[in-house]
This record gives sequence, structure tokens and C-alpha cells, in this order.
Amino acid sequence: MVEAALFQGLSWNPISDLHQLVSFPFMVNALQAGTIVAVIAALVGWFVVLRRESFVCHTLSVMSFPGASGAALAGLPLATGYIAFCVGGAVAIAFGSRVAGRRSLMQESAVVGTVVALAVTIPFDLPPLASGSIARIKIEGLIRSDQDRVEALERLANSKAAAVIVHINSPGGTTAGSEQLYDALVSLKAKKPLVVVVEGLAASGGYITAIAADHIVAQQTSLVGSIGVLFQFPNFTDLMKTVGVKVEEVKSSPLKAAPNGFEPTSPEARAALDSLVKDSYAWFRDLVKSRRGMDDALLDKVADGRVFTGRQAVDLKLVDQLGDEKTAISWLVAQKGIKSDLPVHDFK
Repeated sequence: MVEAALFQGLSWNPISDLHQLVSFPFMVNALQAGTIVAVIAALVGWFVVLRRESFVCHTLSVMSFPGASGAALAGLPLATGYIAFCVGGAVAIAFGSRVAGRRSLMQESAVVGTVVALAVTIPFDLPPLASGSIARIKIEGLIRSDQDRVEALERLANSKAAAVIVHINSPGGTTAGSEQLYDALVSLKAKKPLVVVVEGLAASGGYITAIAADHIVAQQTSLVGSIGVLFQFPNFTDLMKTVGVKVEEVKSSPLKAAPNGFEPTSPEARAALDSLVKDSYAWFRDLVKSRRGMDDALLDKVADGRVFTGRQAVDLKLVDQLGDEKTAISWLVAQKGIKSDLPVHDFK
């Protein structure tokens, strides 16, 4: 596997963290109902302020409080037009009550609540992952060690997402980076139902990533497998002789920095590298065998380094099912009890 870079788009969302600290199961439904009331209150408030009927103004301010303050507390992004209605209506209500000589804590709270809702929700134009959604993450390109990615997946594990769909399109990467990503996804799977969708490619370290899931979906022409380990290095010995360049060195032992590309690879250096490759390959094989439930004969057949199409991979137990994201959602519904109408949101 070669050195790599991966996984962009994961960033901290303080509103999601707020949801982890303040968790009300009824919040979404209550907010939906409250916002409708708040819109009505805002619209009627403008009319009432012209009439200066203080009693009605007071009543409307109380009605607008749960919607406006609920929006601020939940931190859910709302349409700008709705927020403008809330702010305008609450200010109109408070102003009308003041003109009519009637004030209350609820009136002031309505104004404060709607202003806070405006300030909190507009910067976050993507909805935080709630219990009513499925998180989608994408693993693309080359894979290497990435602590930021691990921490992002930990935040996802602690979010209110109902399930996770992992889209993979990767040729692999470093052995250590692939192992790190595999471990992070296994930890995530312990807290959330998780399914993998192979888009174009899940090879080598990309396949290590895929087998973290209990169910793998691939397209018919996706490429899957490449179970093996590769160590490549250039050797410039002949070129350096041609141009008349020689590299001198002093080192503590014969295998230090070997091979280095500036001299022929010694049998001892080649044997040392061969030992590294075989050890990593044995680890890879054992992981595939245990995660995919293969016997030794089938493992030998699929672990020779080649890639397979999705159609071939199903028969070889490398993947479980042919399909796409809709197929993955159907599996979550049937096997994990996830609601079929949940929206899918990109996790960023």
C-alpha cells in the first residue's frame, strides 16, 4: 500500500455539541408546532400593534415565546423569511404592548428568544444530525493516518444520527492509516448501525475500511479486493553511474536506511523488507478471514492481490449485496429497524 491523503469535510459543529448537552426527545416536534404558532403570532402581531390592544398583544407574546425560544434552544436552521417574521412579530408585539402601557417578562423573552434564534441558526445552514436522520460520510482518495478524521468520527458516534452510511471510493493507502480508519469505524459501529456502499473502488486499504461494516453493498462494476501489501522504492544506481554521481554514507549498521535507492539492494535488506511485507500481509489476511467468515481455501483464492468486480465479489463473499445507497437504506430498515422515511445528511 502506498502513502496517502483522505477524508475532507469533517468539521466541528458547536450546535451538534449543544444537542449532546441539552437533549429533549420532544424538541423537534415541539419546535415544529411552536414555529407555526410563532409565525401566526408574528403576522397577527403587526396587525394588532396598529390597534394598540394591549391584552391581545400580551397574549400573542406568550404564544410566540415557545416557538421563538424553542428555535434558539434547538439551534435548528430555519428559513430566513420565517426568522424575519418571528423577529418582526416579536418586536411589534413588545412595541405595541409598551405603547399600550403593558409589559411583561414574556414579552421581553419573546424578543430575546427570536433575536438569539436569528443569531444562532443563520451561520449554520446545514441541519445538525438529529435522531431523525442518517449520516452519510465519504472515504475518497488515498488513505493515511489522520487524527482529525478519527476525532470527527468520534463526534459522529456521540451525535443523534440514527445510522451511518459510509461511501467508499479509494485505492487504498498506508497500512497504518487503513488500520486506524478501520478501528475508528468499528468503534463507530458499536454505537450506530453502519453500512458500507462501494462506489467505484474499494481496493487494498479501501477494502480494509469496507470490512469494518457488517454489510457491504457494491455496484455491479465496482472494483473490490486487492488484498495484499506492496513496498516499492526506486533504484537510481545505473542512472547515477551514467551521470557520474556517487553518494557517500556513514551509518551505524548495514540495514540502517536500507534500501536507499543509491546503491544495489543487498540480500539482507531485501530479506528485511520481505519480512515486513509478509507480516502485514498475514495481518490483512486474518482480518479478511475473520470479518468475512471465509475458510482457508476461499481466502487463498481472493487474497492473491487481484481486484474483482462487484458481481464477482458477491459470490466470493467479499461483499454482501449489489446495489447503491437506496439498497443500503433498505438493509438498515430491514435489519436494524431504522425508519424508512429518515432523510440522509452528509456529515461535515
